[in-house]
Amino acid sequence: MLLQNKTIKRSIILSLMLILAQITVHAQTTQPTWWFGVSGAANANWYNGTTQTLNDALVVPTAFHKGFGVKPYISVLAEYRPAGIWGIMLNVAYDGRGGKFDGVVAPCNCDATLNTNTSYVAVEPSLRLSIPSSNLYFFVGPRVGFNVTRDFEYTQVKQLNTNSQFSAMKKTVFSGQVGMGYDIPLSSANSTTKVSLSPFASFQPYFGQEPRNIESWNITTVRAGIALKFGKAHKIAVAATPPPPPMAYVAVVPLHDFIFTVRGPVNVPVRRQVSETLPLLNAVFFDEGSTEIPNRYVLLTNSQASGFKESQLQQEQTSMPGRSAGQLYVYHNVLNIVGDRMRSNPGSTILLNGASAGGPRDGKALAESVKQYLVVAFGIDGSRIAVQGSFKPHPPSEKPGGTKDLVLLGAENRRVDIETHSPELLLEVGGGMMRPVQIVATQVDPLDSHVLLGVDSARELLKSWSVDITASNGTVQHYGPYTRNHESVSGATILGNSPEGDYHITMTGETNNGRMVKKDGSVHLVRQDDTIMDQYHQPIGVQQHHQLQWD
Repeated sequence: MLLQNKTIKRSIILSLMLILAQITVHAQTTQPTWWFGVSGAANANWYNGTTQTLNDALVVPTAFHKGFGVKPYISVLAEYRPAGIWGIMLNVAYDGRGGKFDGVVAPCNCDATLNTNTSYVAVEPSLRLSIPSSNLYFFVGPRVGFNVTRDFEYTQVKQLNTNSQFSAMKKTVFSGQVGMGYDIPLSSANSTTKVSLSPFASFQPYFGQEPRNIESWNITTVRAGIALKFGKAHKIAVAATPPPPPMAYVAVVPLHDFIFTVRGPVNVPVRRQVSETLPLLNAVFFDEGSTEIPNRYVLLTNSQASGFKESQLQQEQTSMPGRSAGQLYVYHNVLNIVGDRMRSNPGSTILLNGASAGGPRDGKALAESVKQYLVVAFGIDGSRIAVQGSFKPHPPSEKPGGTKDLVLLGAENRRVDIETHSPELLLEVGGGMMRPVQIVATQVDPLDSHVLLGVDSARELLKSWSVDITASNGTVQHYGPYTRNHESVSGATILGNSPEGDYHITMTGETNNGRMVKKDGSVHLVRQDDTIMDQYHQPIGVQQHHQLQWD
């Protein structure tokens, strides 16, 4: 009787296990290719430049220069995310660029203020780059703004209060942005309606962000906000675990089927020449107590200057130990660059504005030193070089009310600013900036020439994995061991001296429980000749004055 009861219980348990195994299906979903949603953000707007002519009816007595304001940004968005790391984003937004200019004092010895509520309808297409195995992404792209409001409020205490609109506003502005974001899934893994909350931040530099056709007001914006995105996924059915054999009490755990991926570059550039645009800092810094040009600047004799050409700096750049050293070397030739440009453009003129805490006379002496060098070394007619002196440069290095690094900032104010209105010496786009210097660098074995290898769940399920790459002639190259999900191998190293080739790639791994895993893939590689491309746009700015002065 006891044996019979045990047999009945065993039969019931096995029957229940069989029924459950037959009706259990694990639902999974794909990731949406298209996402739509909305976003909201705050624009932190910094103003620079000069604003004095507000419209045809109002020219204020004292010019406004700097300002700041925080305004809203609201957009509707769409994202296209195919398989892989690349995608496309589009935002159509209300883009507030308003703010308040720093107050000034009018000639009547009364305070004056200027506020603006400038805003745009912005169209922002961007290229999206997702980080593998992460919800982090980066984006970069252009910005097109269509002006919708241009109101301002000007007050002059006890005398004037005017609400009106700016004149000479550009109807359309073209600029760009770069930023990053992080997608936080809000929906369950099995839901076909995907919801994502995405904090993001972006930076829009002042290039192209001059709201008016007159004067030099420009806007730099840092944006921070959050986006709510929706996407439609599709369910995929994963086959249920097969039922255990009769009389089996321990369920068999299915083995993980590893996916091995190989992605090769379209071509393999072994070396790439990069054309770099380096904006030129138009200032010469002097040591305290001396009116001589410091020896950190490259100074030439008359005979040496006669053979100097700005283009020589491109060749010397490749031999410098690093980009920072190369940029400093170009900057320390600033007087020779200006001399060569003035010599090549006889109609150009410059103004040397010397600044010194010792007073305008000492500041003018600094400017005279620079003028003397350009006249003697490069033979520039002195009538083409105007000089003047002042207590401080415009603008000074320190900010009103600042308390940090005042000694260093004061040392930065002892300088000569090179100013010009000659178009031959100016950047075509960007207001009063000096024309930049073009230099050349070389990249050896750039990252986009690598073969990308991937094993899903390698970090969690494998002790290690390696690859054997076999050429069509039978030569085998071994790489590894690896532990991460994604690795890369130099395409140039695989090719060696071959111009192109087909390669069979075998991945061998060991699981945490000692099981061996083997997967295969292939790739075709083609060597590419050296290419030249524009890459860097790295200005040397006022924030680097300390390094420029003391190096």
